[in-house]
Amino acid sequence: MAEGFVIEKEGKTPEEVAESYLKELLDRSLIQAEEIATDGRVKSCRIHDLLREIVVLKSREQNFAAIEKEQGTMWPEKVRRLSIFNTLQNVQQKRIPSKLRSLLIFGVEDSLTEFSIPKLFPRGLPLLTVLDLEGAPLKTFPEEVVHLLLLRYLSLRGTMVKQIPSSIKKLQNLETFDLKHSHVVELPAEILNLKRLRHLLVYRYEVESYARFNSRYGVKVPAGICGLQSLQKLCFVEANQDNGALVAELGRMNQLRRLGIFKLRQEDGVTLCSSIEKMRNLRSLSVSSVEKDKIIDLTHLSCPPQFLQRLYLTGRLENLPHWISSLQNVVRLFLKWSRLKEDPLVHLQGLPNLVHLELLQVYEGDCLHFKAGGFPSLNLLGIDKLDELKLVIMDKGAMPCLEKLIIQRCRLLKKVSGIEHLQNLKLLEFFDMPNELIRPFHPDGGEDHWKVAHIPEVYSSYWNGGGWDVSSLEITDGESTTSGTRRLEPNILRKA
Repeated sequence: MAEGFVIEKEGKTPEEVAESYLKELLDRSLIQAEEIATDGRVKSCRIHDLLREIVVLKSREQNFAAIEKEQGTMWPEKVRRLSIFNTLQNVQQKRIPSKLRSLLIFGVEDSLTEFSIPKLFPRGLPLLTVLDLEGAPLKTFPEEVVHLLLLRYLSLRGTMVKQIPSSIKKLQNLETFDLKHSHVVELPAEILNLKRLRHLLVYRYEVESYARFNSRYGVKVPAGICGLQSLQKLCFVEANQDNGALVAELGRMNQLRRLGIFKLRQEDGVTLCSSIEKMRNLRSLSVSSVEKDKIIDLTHLSCPPQFLQRLYLTGRLENLPHWISSLQNVVRLFLKWSRLKEDPLVHLQGLPNLVHLELLQVYEGDCLHFKAGGFPSLNLLGIDKLDELKLVIMDKGAMPCLEKLIIQRCRLLKKVSGIEHLQNLKLLEFFDMPNELIRPFHPDGGEDHWKVAHIPEVYSSYWNGGGWDVSSLEITDGESTTSGTRRLEPNILRKA
């Protein structure tokens, strides 16, 4: 998109056109899906080694792209795209590609203060449209970037950058500004000058053993953000500023497809509902309350976006919003710290396309009942920290497509009934669960082992000293493997 290879056509946005191109390449096996999200979205791709050699050769012949990862590598004077790996000390400065359109830097450990863009490219990069500095060892915003006036894509993802200068207003052509996992917590008012901006991603989260309410950090945006009428993605913005004025502003951004709201106040719930109703193109919505015990009031949404596919609600709910049960296209639903008095499954089990469901401290009752015919498309189910939960019942015919079941920190849970009905289950994981629940599933004499014998992978894990001790409850070649443990790095259930 940034280089103009993808444009709007036949009423589709550039993003939709790009997705159709990607799907066609996958269907033709010209590229392979490397990582697929639980809702089916392709997160990363790779190509076959043989095809890669052909691509690299043709790219070199046509000056389309060059790769720099070994000292002394030469690149053509007219090369348009350059990828630099590992270290900037290897960059050959004798032949400077002044006509570069894209510059990508990967895995560089050198200080980019010492090896700045002017030093690397003394003749400048006047035609540059893509600059990807993801993970680079940057602590401050590289000021020379604002002189790249044709820049459309800028990524400082995963850097230590904390502030964005007011001079960012010079990048009038910028369409994507990726600050995910940087340390930026506030954007300057000059960001409002970037009228072509389509994707604004500014947030980070800390990964520990389990999800924490305060593990995510959003960003403060200036008043008038609604003036950026080209924005497709906006997340995560702090809503508790200017007495909730931002929430009302959002109603004018009816072109949004992804919206992340952080620190929503209860009194702003009605206004947010009114704003969301105007976002007819919204595909993804994430809303977090100011504090874990503060209420998210989204009950006033009478007509939710019909194309909504992903919904993440983090914070207390007095009642499950009635409109959730009408989301025919939702594929991923996360409910965290809801603390509902009523069993939410009653309202969720009829969602026809729901693939991934996460329930973290969502319910204060002692029983979850998955009824026959419920959750017809569910593939992954996560249940975490339901402190009063004592019994889980799974009727025959419930969740027929379930492949992964993860149960965590339900300290009173004594029985999971009907797990033998989940014939497509491929992975069952217990995290920090009581032995009273785990023991019957042991292959060494457990009376309920037959109920999980059909599951290829069954694990019981306990957090211990900064990592996971994982025990397998499988039988391999007729022998129990419960005695073997393996060590895993810190992890959280799933990230929104």
